[in-house]
Amino acid sequence: MKNTQINVIEEINLDNPIFIEALPGIGHVGKLAADHMIDELGATKFAEIYSPHFPPQVFVGEDGIIECMVNELYYLKSQGENSQDFILLVGNTQGLSPEGQYELCGLILDFIESYGVKQLFTLGGLATGKPVEETKVFGAATNLENIELLKEAGIEIRSADGGIVGASGLILGLGKLRNMSGACLMGETPGYFIDAEAAEAILQKLSLILKFNINTDELEERAEETRKLLNQAQQMEQDMVNKSMGQSDDDLRYIG
Repeated sequence: MKNTQINVIEEINLDNPIFIEALPGIGHVGKLAADHMIDELGATKFAEIYSPHFPPQVFVGEDGIIECMVNELYYLKSQGENSQDFILLVGNTQGLSPEGQYELCGLILDFIESYGVKQLFTLGGLATGKPVEETKVFGAATNLENIELLKEAGIEIRSADGGIVGASGLILGLGKLRNMSGACLMGETPGYFIDAEAAEAILQKLSLILKFNINTDELEERAEETRKLLNQAQQMEQDMVNKSMGQSDDDLRYIG
């Protein structure tokens, strides 16, 4: 394969759809949120993207079956008077190189423009490097109108203390050059595990902004399992510290 290929599986007609990008990134926050949206709302895959800019490997599933590195595009038709058509981009990888990212994001924008997309939302994680007690959602946007939209949803605006790396930033930047508007939603996450709690947080904010209803109980259950595992890990770490200091739990009760 010498060139990126976008294989259309189903020809579709959409009414001014909103585009949502959620490729793998920090804590898999965006990907987890979009995958849940696809499953819960019944989105349909209509195109696949294969590229030499993807990692030179294959993905091995739980059943041992090999899958190519791929990006997938799903559509969701409006389901009510105030509902909206959506195109969602998910997958198991991003481009490896800066040149690859630029080419892929440009081709994706070409493709979704042909369906009438004018508004973009990208989803991702914002790494803290430490446990998060209560997940906050941060945002950035292509214009002041969308900044106000984020504020109305209770999203904290990210200040000029860093960029947005990868497709989540580049799609917005390149889209702005095409007169597309949009915003990035970033859920706070430690960054070293798949974070369902952060995914649930950004999905709740996204549904508020775009006015669709979605059940997040499954994400909450997964988040609760993760919290239990983290608590167990922290307790084991504390037990090891106590042993190394030669102190028992009984000794520590009288400290403080």
